[in-house]
Amino acid sequence: MGIFATQLANVVEWNESEEGVLLWKWENDEIKKGSKLIIRMGQDAVFMYNGRLEGIFKNEGRYDIESDIIPFLTTLASFKFGFNAPLRAEVLFINTKEQLVKWGTKSAINLPAQGLPGGMPIRAFGTFSCKVDEAEVMIDKIAGVKKRFTVGDVKERIIANLDQLLMSWIGREGRDIFNLQMDAANIAKGIASDLDKDMQRIGITITDFNIESFSYPEEIRKMQEKAAAQAMVSDVNKYQQVALADSLGKGGSHGGGVASDMVQLQMGMAMGQQMVQGMMGQNTANQGPMQQNQSASPAGTAYQSQAPSPGGVSPLPSVSPKFCPNCGTPTNGMKFCGNCGSQLFV
Repeated sequence: MGIFATQLANVVEWNESEEGVLLWKWENDEIKKGSKLIIRMGQDAVFMYNGRLEGIFKNEGRYDIESDIIPFLTTLASFKFGFNAPLRAEVLFINTKEQLVKWGTKSAINLPAQGLPGGMPIRAFGTFSCKVDEAEVMIDKIAGVKKRFTVGDVKERIIANLDQLLMSWIGREGRDIFNLQMDAANIAKGIASDLDKDMQRIGITITDFNIESFSYPEEIRKMQEKAAAQAMVSDVNKYQQVALADSLGKGGSHGGGVASDMVQLQMGMAMGQQMVQGMMGQNTANQGPMQQNQSASPAGTAYQSQAPSPGGVSPLPSVSPKFCPNCGTPTNGMKFCGNCGSQLFV
């Protein structure tokens, strides 16, 4: 009894000091009398004896191994701790929480493209989520080989298959390889389905897969930006509407910048045209039929029908014309043009 008294009871637990671990093996294989098992939230404890899975415990809490655990094990239900005879069993902990992992293609993927013999190289980046779905499958496939299994191992396996999956799903349904981001959700959904089938073979399920962005070569990006700029400028009306909305959103002339200046210029031109049209319409309304016909003619035309003087110069009218025969400026009854100074009538 003295020897047994000196043996310290174990506390079988996993503190998860390192993030991203999915499978972890308890280091001490000897479980002594009085030992306790602690299962934390998001953990499963798996007991194995002689390489055989004996039982999986999922409920969090603190348990006495001799009274709470051993009676439920398959082949150890009648095991009794004898004098100096600890239980030699393995305890594996499974992390059942969902894990979020960032991914990115290791190298550029060459997609077939017309006019590019070597294809168009692109890269892709995003995230995926995974979790342990079948602990028994994972233990059968992984536990005999590794004492710990991490999301890094899962990521490595996924990246190894990702290039082929991207090429397969991008090439379907005639997708536009120059605008893949528009169809990223459908591409990601198809890849997630294929990855999930593959990872279920080791007891892991892919709960989510996202493509955040596709990266094109610098030359392709510049061409896309240039094409977008040309498409915007070619539609002047749309550009003015966008500029007007931008100006109004920034408080009119307060910090409007180039867009605000262009809107103000367009508005000023429109107002000027309206003023000229209004003046012309008012003058036409005040004239008689004969005067309207004369006003509609080019400046000076109304007087070209008069007989020229012996010197070859048309005589000046005896009544002030509405517009200067020389420059077309309204005369307002003046004897001399206010714009060019020409004499208007004798």
